[in-house]
Amino acid sequence: MPRIFIHHVTKYTYPEPVRDSANQVMLYPIKDENQEVQSQRLTITGEPFVEQFRDYYGNEAGSFMNIAPHKELRIDSNIIVVTKPIRYPTDEIPIEKQWEYLLQIRYVVPFIDFLKQENFIALPEVKQIADAGFYKSVSVFVAVQQLNKYVYDNFEYIKGITNVETTLDEIWKLRAGVCQDFAHMLLVMLRLLNIPARYVSGYVCGHNNNLRGEGATHAWVEAYIPFYGWLGLDPTNNYIVSDGHVRLAIGRNFSDCSPVRGTYKGTAKQTLEVGVSVSYEDTAVIKEVYPVLTSQELKVAGSGEDNSYRRHLQMIQQQQ
Repeated sequence: MPRIFIHHVTKYTYPEPVRDSANQVMLYPIKDENQEVQSQRLTITGEPFVEQFRDYYGNEAGSFMNIAPHKELRIDSNIIVVTKPIRYPTDEIPIEKQWEYLLQIRYVVPFIDFLKQENFIALPEVKQIADAGFYKSVSVFVAVQQLNKYVYDNFEYIKGITNVETTLDEIWKLRAGVCQDFAHMLLVMLRLLNIPARYVSGYVCGHNNNLRGEGATHAWVEAYIPFYGWLGLDPTNNYIVSDGHVRLAIGRNFSDCSPVRGTYKGTAKQTLEVGVSVSYEDTAVIKEVYPVLTSQELKVAGSGEDNSYRRHLQMIQQQQ
């Protein structure tokens, strides 16, 4: 059972003091039969009280306020997690029965949320791939692996050409992106086959395998396999998820699982830097953080007067 050490630093800096910073963090690993959190230390500038709660999908989250004027906000998370190997489906149930079962549960909570399709212009083109009949001629377990491989084979892993506001149409046209883009495309394809699918945020530790997504927050997908349960699929690496992945949160898409989000009063200019270290040894120490543009898994807050992401967060906060 691997013992994984994770150090995750998020740092906001502002040219002028800001105040009334309200933030939400999803930096608490999921605790279940496959993950044991041995320790976690969360250190935040100003040492505010962090109110912990569970969201609609059962994720553990925390919220805090930093009211006093400040020019820097640093969120420092140190975690030790023990993961266990995943037991994979045995695939003994007849193929027809598996696909019939998916039709029976498509209107059952909580599967409804994870079958809801995002509409975009290229959806009919993507649907042609799913409707080819090839996938439903095999078991659901085999089908999800084939779609996982399809995304891996047909999309190029390129950092910096997408961000959290990149649409599915743009990703489909580019046929490229990073792990969150790979995950979003696999979600679309699975849901087109009536396979419930959910987005997962977390970390991956390849242990000399040079996996894409190491050294940053990572994203993958969990598909629901009839008579088995949720199975993790990593389309960025063409992997079935096992004990090298640490799950932070699950949701319909990235917006449900953002590791850090927040608003503040003050200048519109800000700089967001992130550093992540994941290893099997207690060497996960980050001396310096690096610009968020090198890590596409976190919200690109950027800088400048016209910050659409900041406006979006303010809108969410006002609605709540």
